[in-house]
Formats: sequence, structure tokens, C-alpha cells
Amino acid sequence: MLVVIDGAVPAMLSAGVEAGRMPALATLIERGRFVSDAVSVFPSVTPVCAASIATGVGQDRHRIPGMNWYQRGEERYVEYGSSFRASLRFGLARQLTDTIYNMNGEHLAREAPTVFEELDDASLRTAGTTYLIYRGRHRQMPVRDSLLTRIAALSVVRRPVLGPRELFYADVFASRSTGCTGTLGMPGVRDRHAGCVSAYMVEHDLFDFLLLSLPDNDNHSHRFGPDGQGPALAEADRQLWRVFEAGGGVDRFLAEHAVIVVADHAHTLVESTVSLVAHFTGRFDIRLPTDLREPGSAEVALCPNSRAAMVYVLEPRLLERVVDHCRRLDGVEHVIWREGDEVAIAGAGGELRIAPGDALADARGGRWSVRGDLSVLDARIDGGVFRSERFPDALARVWDAASCPTSGEVLLSARDGVEFTDWGGASHIRGGSHGSLGAGDSLAPLICCGVEGGLEREQWSIKDVAPLVRRHFGLA
Repeated sequence: MLVVIDGAVPAMLSAGVEAGRMPALATLIERGRFVSDAVSVFPSVTPVCAASIATGVGQDRHRIPGMNWYQRGEERYVEYGSSFRASLRFGLARQLTDTIYNMNGEHLAREAPTVFEELDDASLRTAGTTYLIYRGRHRQMPVRDSLLTRIAALSVVRRPVLGPRELFYADVFASRSTGCTGTLGMPGVRDRHAGCVSAYMVEHDLFDFLLLSLPDNDNHSHRFGPDGQGPALAEADRQLWRVFEAGGGVDRFLAEHAVIVVADHAHTLVESTVSLVAHFTGRFDIRLPTDLREPGSAEVALCPNSRAAMVYVLEPRLLERVVDHCRRLDGVEHVIWREGDEVAIAGAGGELRIAPGDALADARGGRWSVRGDLSVLDARIDGGVFRSERFPDALARVWDAASCPTSGEVLLSARDGVEFTDWGGASHIRGGSHGSLGAGDSLAPLICCGVEGGLEREQWSIKDVAPLVRRHFGLA
């Protein structure tokens, strides 16, 4: 069972365990292995992270670049749900179609198989609760047995999808009747729905692999900040304990099941905001969400992604000018762009250029060529290894993001406390957010209990989860 607790801050999880408020997680930590610094991807926003957890690769291969991005081939924005206001700006039906259908059906690269697909191909019984990445080999039809889903079907949810053998996605897809309702996946009820479905699956022995997604902590953290995660994490723990009880109690359950628990990213406090639109208006011709002009008429497309952002330079001759403009924006810590065979990272008054090479190693065993000012990433060279505590695994994360074919030409990472407002004008000021290269956004808890092999490495990543699952089932 793979448990994904959206946005869990390692320190908050540890505090809840130590205070006795999270007995399920405490048991897994006691009987397994707990890593408090598994590094996320960049931008550390949920669609990118979810795809990396499910496939084991970065966006250079899975090609989901952000929460909001620009699809060059169709010359339009893709918005997966930064906020309700942003969804309205792009069109709610369009946003739901991209999130429910296109993310898995078109945007996620076929060359990056999910754990569901690989386990389906091995004739294992796969199952999943509401999670952004669900692509499998089994045809799943939308349900029609409630007023909410019938209303949804009138506008958007009409077609089948390919998912795991047992798929429970809000109340939209349900491979069988469980008696559990999810109110179309509304925040605050999603964890209880996932716990209900998963308990049913355990009681009836319906899976070999189950992805139990517990997303409510993320919404709670956006509202109440990273230090307010306690109640939401305790609720996630209650659902996990509910599943243990459905399996005959924690001892019997853990005797029969291996469990991995991971967060996709963490959260840091937002104290101020930056509007990309305001800063680019009057300086560049911006492609707007509802732009009716002929394709090719705009110069840039702007894609805020919480504490990261992307700028798509639609006129290539303007790249240098866009980079120069981004370097002058208050609240931006790093400006990143491709320059020939290298990726350039500007910040703190200097520049650093990186590329795969042989000169230096990183903590995960990658090999790099690095030239320029190490202070840009607050880094040092220690015994031939590139290290940065403030920006963990920065070289690989930056390279994956800048090399992704669907990313913008220029990527931005915000300073501590700063968030980019989305296209609906929404932000999480005085709440929590994530997305940047910074450690506070990027280090996630990882717990492995009953998982065999592959547990020794210096720097863990959320990209290690899928390989752990494959290895557990003898597929790697």
C-alpha cells in the first residue's frame, strides 16, 4: 500500500507522532524506516510531484511541467486547478477536462509508464483512490448513480478512462459499489472517502497494490499555514488506522502488507505576493487566458505555479530580454533558462551554469559539469560532491525542469515567504505554499515498512517510490 499525504511537512509529522496524535504513522516508523528529507521535484507543485511519484522519473521524461502551463502545440494554457478563481478564468469545463482526462490521457508521456501500468502488465491487482495520476490498463466508465455525478456528466464527465483495475476517483469513477461517497472530491471529505474505500478494499481482499491518496492536508495547509498541519495530519492518520483495523488490526495488517508513506512536497509560510501579469504588462505582449487573437500574435505566456513560475517566450529573439526582466523582479530568488547545452541559473548577483558531465557528483550519484558562482545555490564542493542544504538536489531538479519539452523557456523560483499570484488573482498569503527550489518547500517525509531491498542511499527522492514498488513485486 502506497500512502501519499499531500504537502506533509516532516517536522509537523514528527511532532504529531511524538505527541501521540498519530498512532498509525508512529507504528510504521517504529517498525520500518523513516526518512525526513526525501527531496521533491521542481517546481514542487502537486501535478509534477504526483507524476514523478507514479512514474519514478522527472518531468524531463514524464512531461507534466506544472499546475499551470502553456501547450505550444495547441497554443493555449493548461490549468489543473491552481484555485477556483483561476479555473473560472480559463473555463471550468476546460480545467476539469484537462485534469480528469487530458493529464493522464494526453499530457503524461507514454514513454513514462506508471506503477499501475507496470503492475497491470504483470497481472497484479491494482487499485487507487483519488489521485491526479491514475493511468493504468483497465477501462473505467464514469458512474451515473448520484445527482452530483449526473450533473457532472452533463458538462464534462462522459468518456471512460484507462486506470487501475479498481479506480475510485471522487464520485466520478468507481469500479464497484463500496457504499462510500466523496462529494465529487471536495476538500475536507476526500481523506474520509479514501479511507472508506481503502477499508472496503482490504476487507474484501481486492488488491495487490493500492495507492491510498490523502490530499486534504494540502488544502488545510494552504489555509492555516505549515505550522497548522497538526489536525489535518491527525485526520490522515485516522484514515490509515481505519485501514489497519479493516485488515484485522495493525499487527495482522502489517504481517500481510508492506506500506510506503510519502508526501509529494512540503509547505512554507507565504508573507507577500508577486503578480507576473502586473510586472510584464506594458513591457511584453502577453498571451491572455481568453485571448481571441490569431496564434503567434503574443510575445510571452505567463504561468504562475505557487512559489515557482514559468515564462514561455513565444518570440525566441526576446529570450535575453525576458531573462533580464525576470532578474529584476522583486521576490525572485532564481532565474533559470537553457543556454546551448547548459542550463543557466542566476541569483544572488551571480550566475552558475550546469550540464551533465564527469567533474562533480551529487548526493544521489549524478555526475555534473558546473562552472560559475556556487553561492547562487548556496553550495559547496565537499570531496568532489556538490552539496547545498538550502537547495537540495538542485542540479538534477533544475536540469529536469529546464530540459522538459513542455516547460517554459524561463523558470523562476521565489524567495522565502513569496508566492506568485495565479491567473485568478488568488494567493495563499498568511497560509502555506510550495513550488520553489528551497528546502522548506521541497523536503518530504518518507516511511517504508515491510519493503524489501533498496533502502540504502544518501539522498532520497520522491522519484525513488516507484522503483521501490517495482522492486517489491520483483519487477526491477
